[in-house]
Amino acid sequence: MKIEDHIAFTANHKNWKVGDKLLAMEKHEIAHFLASVSNTVTLKIPKYLTEVMNVAGIMSLAEEIGKKELWEALKTLKSPGTSRKLNPMIFEEDKKLKKLLLDVAKALLTREALSKKFSVSYPEDPITDLRTTLIYHDEHVNFTAKHGSWIVVKRLIIDDKTPMADVARILASINETTVAKIPVYAEIDLKGIEQWFGDIKKAKSEREIKTLVDKLLHIPIEHYAPKEFAEHAKIYALRTALQKMGLSIDIPSKSLEKYLEKS
Repeated sequence: MKIEDHIAFTANHKNWKVGDKLLAMEKHEIAHFLASVSNTVTLKIPKYLTEVMNVAGIMSLAEEIGKKELWEALKTLKSPGTSRKLNPMIFEEDKKLKKLLLDVAKALLTREALSKKFSVSYPEDPITDLRTTLIYHDEHVNFTAKHGSWIVVKRLIIDDKTPMADVARILASINETTVAKIPVYAEIDLKGIEQWFGDIKKAKSEREIKTLVDKLLHIPIEHYAPKEFAEHAKIYALRTALQKMGLSIDIPSKSLEKYLEKS
């Protein structure tokens, strides 16, 4: 049986029951739909991390860091002192497992702290209701896509034995797929954005971080994306800038996967 080109996302867990499906497969429609899915999953990830870390404590620390100037907030996020504050918020004694969860906590902290200064979510509304048929009666998270040679299936069936961190993992993995594919369909020039920051190899000192922030705030974004996707391109510029400091606003699914395998 031939599978039609589509992108679909459904989630059914406790009182979270949402879903949507795209069949109008024009490039710009795909980009908008993927952005909506990204916003949907990233909003939910913190809730599913509460069994392995003190999410409320991380949010409180993010609030505190978010009050600083942007360059100072970045410097604080990267500082060893911030890692020391996060350490007791991780509910794990094993050093290797704790390190994996610390990577996750740092990304969550970075995202939440920078959201006070910069848009870290796309302009699209998240999916908040059920607009398509649930094809599984079981509780689940499901993301499927087929467009030409691009085929993706990311699915987790949830039961009483499913760790909540595993739900966070699948949501983070879905987000990573959307992050990779939005620029393709929105025609965002990632190479051009990288070249804009090309003269900065790494940003460690106060002067380097201030230079990085200046470049971020003054990027001529219209050169790197159609007007329709200028706000999306700004988030990719932020991601590129953060890479220069070894920071990220995206929860790393691989860290959660390794933690779940070894715990």
